[in-house]
Amino acid sequence: MVKFHYPTQPVVGIGVVVWQENKVLLVRRKNPPLAGQWGLPGGKQKVGETMMEAAQREVREETGIEIIPMGMITALDAITRDAEDKIEYHYTIVEVAAEYHSGGIRADDDALDARWANLDEVQDLCAWPEVARVVRLSLLQRIL
Repeated sequence: MVKFHYPTQPVVGIGVVVWQENKVLLVRRKNPPLAGQWGLPGGKQKVGETMMEAAQREVREETGIEIIPMGMITALDAITRDAEDKIEYHYTIVEVAAEYHSGGIRADDDALDARWANLDEVQDLCAWPEVARVVRLSLLQRIL
């Protein structure tokens, strides 16, 4: 079994950029890493689950809405070190683009809050710079 805290190998995570017109879905994380911070919905991929299935499940669990996954945006590493410089968390995150399909947002599962945000708000609310970068990359892919 893979450990998530002080892992012996990276853990596959799925992040989801959900678009509703010109706004993106953000969640405020309840659990570490990045507890209390705004970011994209997502979580760990389960064995036997495709990336797109994981994206749908995670968004549904965290916010109650249904999405239509559109494809992969990029992949990145999220590595958190403790005060002694030991690797506390290591996620390889596959970022997926999706369009809103139905439902009203509500914070649930491991989300403290959920909201729609425009690009400026994403930049202001999300402390981890990768969030804004991935959202901008998703926007460019949407335009093309």
